Amino acid sequence: MSQVRTEHAVLHQAAALCLAYPDEEFHARLPLLRAASPPALDAFLTYAETTPEGELAAHYVQVFDFKNRHSLYLSWWRDGDTRRRGMTLVGFKETYRAHGLHFTGEELPDFLPAVLEFSAHAGPVLLQEHRAGLELLRLALTEHGTPYATVLDAVCGTLPGPSPKDRAEARALARSGPPREEVGLEPFAPAGGPR
Repeated sequence: MSQVRTEHAVLHQAAALCLAYPDEEFHARLPLLRAASPPALDAFLTYAETTPEGELAAHYVQVFDFKNRHSLYLSWWRDGDTRRRGMTLVGFKETYRAHGLHFTGEELPDFLPAVLEFSAHAGPVLLQEHRAGLELLRLALTEHGTPYATVLDAVCGTLPGPSPKDRAEARALARSGPPREEVGLEPFAPAGGPR
């Protein structure tokens, strides 16, 4: 494994831990995270170390649990709450299996911390495939002004590019929002016929 790939793997594993809910286990791991993490995560780690535990937990909930615009579920950025999302989730599981891993987490397989852990072991295949969603999340967190944006900055910085197409796609989707289900919203009456 090349040194760059090893550095990216370490950053992806550390970012996975940074984006997890800041419970007691998270706080117990902070010294290890500080010792092992690359400099790109220093700003977030300083924030996590200096913020009271209850305040950090409340901030996490406020940022990630109440606004889909900050969704940590990568398929949401492409598919929204549509039926297509189910097939995308199956695709995540198939990618895990193709690399000899079975997803057994309590979260959905597209949960960014889980995808980052997978990337630390198998490479950034899913991160690259969902680059537009990562960029959307990064932009949304930056606009929100949360220190979690620096974690996304670091992750996106490990991926090839950024190509203008990814950024343009991210901005267009950020303006319009994810797709919405429209199947079944129109009445079934024949065209021009009585309703």
